[in-house]
Amino acid sequence: MPAPQIILDLIERFERNLDDYKSGSYNETQVRQEFINPFFEALGWDVNNQAGNAEAYKDVIHEDAVKVSGVTKAPDYSFRIGGQRKFFVEAKKPSVNIKEAPAAAFQVRRYAWSAKLPLSIVTDFEELAVYDCRFKPDQNDKADNARIKYYTYRQYADKWDEIAAIFSKDAILKGSFDKYAETNKAKRGTAEVDSAFLSEIESWREMLARNIALRNSLSVRELNDSVQRIIDRIIFLRIAEDRGIEDYGSLRGICNGNNTYGRLQELFYKADDRYNSGLFHFREEKDETEPPDNLTTTLTIDDKPLKDILKTLYYPDSPYEFAVLPADILGQVYEQFLGKVIRLTSDHRAVVEDKPEVKKAGGVFYTPTYIVEYIVKNTVGKLLDGKTPKKAENLRILDPACGSGSFLLGAYQYLLDWHLKWYIENNPEKHAREKRPALYSGQGGAWHLTTAERKRILLNNIYGVDIDSQAVEVTKLSLLLKVLEDETGETLNQQRKLFHERALPNLGGNIKCGNSLIGPDFYNGKQMNLMDTEEAQRVNVFDWQAEFPEIFKAGGFDAVIGNPPWGALFEEAELEYLRQKNNDIIVRMIDSFMYFVYKSSKVIRVGGNFGMILPDVLLYQTDNRKLREFLLNNFKIINILNMGNVFDKVTRPACILILEQGQSPKQIVKVLDLSESIKADKPFEIWDEQHYLKLTQNRLLNIPASLFITSNITQYEILTKIQKIKTLPLHEMVDEDGIQRGVSPDLKEAFLVNSEIAKKLNFEAPKLRKVLTGGKQVKKYFTENPDLLLIYTRRSDNFKELPNICRYIDQFKEQITCKEVKQNKHPIYALHRAREERIFLKEEKLIGVITGDAIILALDKEQYFVTDGLYLFGVRKPADIRYLMGVLNSELFIFIYRLLTLEKGRVLAQVKPTILEQLPIRNIDFNNHDETKMHDRMVQLVEQMLTLHKQLPKAKTGHEQTLIQRQIDATDQQIDKLVYELYGLTPEEIRIIEGHSVVN
Repeated sequence: MPAPQIILDLIERFERNLDDYKSGSYNETQVRQEFINPFFEALGWDVNNQAGNAEAYKDVIHEDAVKVSGVTKAPDYSFRIGGQRKFFVEAKKPSVNIKEAPAAAFQVRRYAWSAKLPLSIVTDFEELAVYDCRFKPDQNDKADNARIKYYTYRQYADKWDEIAAIFSKDAILKGSFDKYAETNKAKRGTAEVDSAFLSEIESWREMLARNIALRNSLSVRELNDSVQRIIDRIIFLRIAEDRGIEDYGSLRGICNGNNTYGRLQELFYKADDRYNSGLFHFREEKDETEPPDNLTTTLTIDDKPLKDILKTLYYPDSPYEFAVLPADILGQVYEQFLGKVIRLTSDHRAVVEDKPEVKKAGGVFYTPTYIVEYIVKNTVGKLLDGKTPKKAENLRILDPACGSGSFLLGAYQYLLDWHLKWYIENNPEKHAREKRPALYSGQGGAWHLTTAERKRILLNNIYGVDIDSQAVEVTKLSLLLKVLEDETGETLNQQRKLFHERALPNLGGNIKCGNSLIGPDFYNGKQMNLMDTEEAQRVNVFDWQAEFPEIFKAGGFDAVIGNPPWGALFEEAELEYLRQKNNDIIVRMIDSFMYFVYKSSKVIRVGGNFGMILPDVLLYQTDNRKLREFLLNNFKIINILNMGNVFDKVTRPACILILEQGQSPKQIVKVLDLSESIKADKPFEIWDEQHYLKLTQNRLLNIPASLFITSNITQYEILTKIQKIKTLPLHEMVDEDGIQRGVSPDLKEAFLVNSEIAKKLNFEAPKLRKVLTGGKQVKKYFTENPDLLLIYTRRSDNFKELPNICRYIDQFKEQITCKEVKQNKHPIYALHRAREERIFLKEEKLIGVITGDAIILALDKEQYFVTDGLYLFGVRKPADIRYLMGVLNSELFIFIYRLLTLEKGRVLAQVKPTILEQLPIRNIDFNNHDETKMHDRMVQLVEQMLTLHKQLPKAKTGHEQTLIQRQIDATDQQIDKLVYELYGLTPEEIRIIEGHSVVN
């Protein structure tokens, strides 16, 4: 589109008066008002808030230009959508040479990099430069470093389409901005702020830990606690400086001279007087819920590590702009930071290493912000509907495993936004005049919540528990920084004079350290004096009723939200306690998330809301059957979302459950499958009501092995129809051994050899077993015989004379080193348990492939040894094994299996025996002539399929192979047709099934 007339007018006026504008007397304020503001208005932005939106929803925020030591401490413009920053614009007066001036570029890149924004702009209207802000800024960078676009005012008319396609409000709403940023993302050289800041504070931890361990005699716990507290306090004060709450440069100032830690403590003591936060709490005070810190005040710390830390926090050495560092980014950094712990060696040296549970999980995985927002909106948001601030003050929101506080921070932000909106819409002047005003009018007449109101909301509404004391302190830090947003030193001092109270609340009564799952009854029957301090601190029992007595008098918490630990590690005594306390929901396999879900149900009041992101196995796995039934019988199921793989670097898929405490069989449940669209930043926003499957809760109770089915109502109806037909679950048709997974030979003790080597070893046939290792050998209906054998022996065999053997794996494509089997070593491999021998030595068995998202079964009459990439089972009479194989290999059962699990299309998808056991197999009444006829027809077709697959590899010409393959395909279609007939499906239902069920 052509440039609008206003842009043409601006270009003409600037050209006409160019010399005047480029003179030093024409300042930044003038160019903003006369040229930059109308430029962005032409791009669709409400620069001056003509719409009258509340502060949280303004298109553009004009930051206060706080000058400190000649450096501007906030970006001039922040352009936002729905309150979320998209890009910054830094304005300069036209006398500045933007093309060549590195300072202006470094400044905007620091802001945007710290705020984790991909693109931002520097402009004086004469020039406009766009920077890729994913490159870590350096003060020595030239002006063109990371610059991806550069325009002069004379190019605006010709390049208007290009500029508008990226930076117009409409382009951002349509996703063009994000798409452009992603496609122009540099392959190398980017260093995102969270990763960089994590590396920074991890280096601080190592420096402080080593020095404090050297100069002081502390336990491991005391060392971890001290280092964490000092780092937290430094970060808090540095962020407060950049926000104008503390005097800029205070921390840097103590680097001059000696006794650095003593002078740092003086700043901490002043902060205690100013803020009243548990973060700075050094003396006994009335009504305090936590004891003061008497440990860090006694430490000896050398000057050098502290000076090295403090000097890197300031321009130009620091690339960070703490004023714009988002709270959720800080949370993500701390989440990773808390994944490591300081350990003391035998000679009292400090080393930092991963926590055991983090090693097991393969890292720390932070919950994406959009998931936090969705859960908060659908739990806390629902509770606030129709309420006033007076009624809202009684809401109690809990995260029982709060970690670094991301969910509590999200809930608190939602409450702040809701309160501000309510006050603005309901006579704001009145609320600003009250004895304890909730609002004050800031720069430009914008309304803000007072610090007192922000404190009141936090103390009334937000609660958390975590077993990790460091995590608790980080949560408090994040929430306290959120309290101080929008504040300055001047506003805090005014409020302190008015209300004679310090700026921050003490959160000791709200955010508590303890084991949410283990209560004081853990010690019943145990002698307390025999329990060492280390065990007591590790277990960290927590009495919910004693810690939150008023809340439980009122019936419990109103909302429980979060992302509880998955697969956490427990000691044996703790595990036994948890098994006993949670036996109502335990089937076989247990996981820590199950305990947290169950415990949450006990602390939430009737009518309260539950929202968590959890492993998706809760929705379908047999081992979660009792927990599913418990939830269905005790909660209204509001929303079920299949999320797929939402966490970076982890392949354990997730789901979101939104529930309400209370029973309602007729509750309408909304189900949505987002697994294939989850890569979108906010995937929920692209789905409207019509995309949800809606069904009543009592129908969910009748669905075997699965809460989540599909978001396609027609598919759901087909499954419901199939379940009403005369069927038996598969486990009633397999023999007494059930469905077994294959056994993995220990390759340190077992040998896989080919037939040539087997002959050289001169082993007797009974000691050799043909081996099937996975999908390379097992196909639909048949196996490809590998030249792969396992040395099969009994414990009594003597290996004294066994020669050197070359060991091969992966069908001998790779040769491994030769190994000598020494005398007295126990047998190379022995199936010494009778059950294992029996399952492999069946006359007939079905073998299936574990990997993949579809059932693939082959018939085995060779007594193959089956490794753990496969599963196997026999069939009990009178069912014919070929009938069962034909049914399970059909298109219908690919469809059914994928509906009953969430495996379709997943990386590392697996066929799960626990789900197979529940599959509805059409039961044959052999006294019924028509049913017997269909059964026999299936056996005949499968036998024909087996014969054809034997013939195919023997065909010598391409034409013969084509003919046989065509017969195989035709037989397969006949089997599918017969299965559809067995289950009474209509032509339309068959079309739906075959459109959604394809084996890749």
